[in-house]
Amino acid sequence: MSSDTLAKVPTAPEIPEPADAPRIVPQRRYGQWAAAVVVLALLGFAVNSVLRNEAFHWDVVADYFTSASILRGLWLTLWLTAVVMVLGFALGTLLAAFRLSANPVLRAVGWGYVWLFRSIPILVQLLLWFNIGALYPQVLGVKTVDLLSPVAVAIIGLTLHEAAYAAEVVRGGILSVDRGQIEAAQALGLSPGRRWWRIVLPQAMRAIVPPAGNMLIGTLKGTSIVSVIAVNDLLFSAQLIYHRTYQVIPLLMVATLWYAVVTSLLGIGQHYVERHYARGTENPR
Repeated sequence: MSSDTLAKVPTAPEIPEPADAPRIVPQRRYGQWAAAVVVLALLGFAVNSVLRNEAFHWDVVADYFTSASILRGLWLTLWLTAVVMVLGFALGTLLAAFRLSANPVLRAVGWGYVWLFRSIPILVQLLLWFNIGALYPQVLGVKTVDLLSPVAVAIIGLTLHEAAYAAEVVRGGILSVDRGQIEAAQALGLSPGRRWWRIVLPQAMRAIVPPAGNMLIGTLKGTSIVSVIAVNDLLFSAQLIYHRTYQVIPLLMVATLWYAVVTSLLGIGQHYVERHYARGTENPR
């Protein structure tokens, strides 16, 4: 086609906009802005009240924040949290396998364990284990009081408690994997181990990581309960100091700030782990 022919091709006429076309104006949300101002004012008042209240003794908080006894208690808290989470999820994974087993006996055992340890408050469990010597004075010829130290009691009690919740987290993650994925892996001839490691686990982790992260933070804070059985964790270390100095509020603020710092760091780590396992989804966060 020649250029003269192309020049003669008619074009669609432009439709002029009417002079009185309505202008789109964004909705003004005066109520939301007013509420935001009120919330910020209240927040500023609360922060100012805390910072300017001399009863908090922020100079004492600064003195004890990095003291040797507080840092030792913090280290024990972190160590106890890590041990309990590893052992709790190892036992919880086994219990989840029991719950998903075709064997009715294993299913009943898994269900019974989860029911029992979710029914008993953690403080009651710790006190029972701490006084287990009243029921079993000796185990394999060794006195129970010599066999179970307060730290060992804390590990046992917290692990058995966390395993019940970890079992449900793992079970829920496994059930979230589409059955067709497993059947496709079977059709490809993958071994059960490779099906679990390459197909089931990566997809189940998307559902496991968020509640597992919440469990980790909850376990960190829950370790403070072991102070009732004289385990020298972060809270118990603060208590030992304020029983001597009578500076109760400043030492409680030291423990509070350390818990806030560690939970914030764990929250950041959880965010990146979740984003790693969310790769390939439509809306990764």
